[in-house]
Amino acid sequence: KVITIDQSPIGKTPRSNPATYTSVFTFIRDLFALTTEAKLRGYRSGRFSFNVKGGRCERCHGGGVLKIEMHFLPNVYITCPECKGRRYNQEALEIHYKDKNIYEVLDMTVDEALAFFENIPMIKNKLKVLSDVGLGYIKLGQSATTLSGGEAQRIKLSTELSRKSTGKTLYILDEPTTGLHFDDVKKLLGVLMALVDKGNTVIVIEHNFDVIKSADHIIDLGPEGGDDGGEVVATGAPEELAKNKKSYTGQYLKKVLRA
Repeated sequence: KVITIDQSPIGKTPRSNPATYTSVFTFIRDLFALTTEAKLRGYRSGRFSFNVKGGRCERCHGGGVLKIEMHFLPNVYITCPECKGRRYNQEALEIHYKDKNIYEVLDMTVDEALAFFENIPMIKNKLKVLSDVGLGYIKLGQSATTLSGGEAQRIKLSTELSRKSTGKTLYILDEPTTGLHFDDVKKLLGVLMALVDKGNTVIVIEHNFDVIKSADHIIDLGPEGGDDGGEVVATGAPEELAKNKKSYTGQYLKKVLRA
């Protein structure tokens, strides 16, 4: 099969977030429903969803924000004055897993949640993949509208990685290093290499030389950009491209390989 992982948003409203997109929130809600207090009150996992009636704040319908339509201008979102952005009503927030309620869990970063749910494999495994692709700093309940294209792409990548690997899959990624720190690029490369080691093929459209020098095979398009490009200038392994005097990429790659 072929999977294209682009930089389009994981959702178009503040209601979408990394926890819901990766499905890890389903397991978290189930966990809250298993607590003693939730059982005594007869709360099921749906009580901890901000998308349905029951545990959500009815003023903002679980969005945490209120939308103000500006007619000829973009809509404006303000924090809900009733739940103060917490999405849930008081009854739902009274249920705790360990010492955290459902809102406080959504307010955790991926790395914080990874430590918090260390003994819950179904949750831990999904969070670990998010951390492995360099997203340990984002919050589980962070609005999709505040995520960059690069972050959205890596959330999609982590979702694919958390599924059972069948091998023989072609992954296509468009500039996945956008906005990444050097250390996070290394993490991303480790994930991509792991995909290849499992029998998959990864095609990356990229200009980052840390990625280019790590490739098994490079196709250099050019010679210039825009209307003056579009031709295959050179192909081959990084070492072969570095010897090609017609390739601008190759000349810069030569310096990178020497370093």
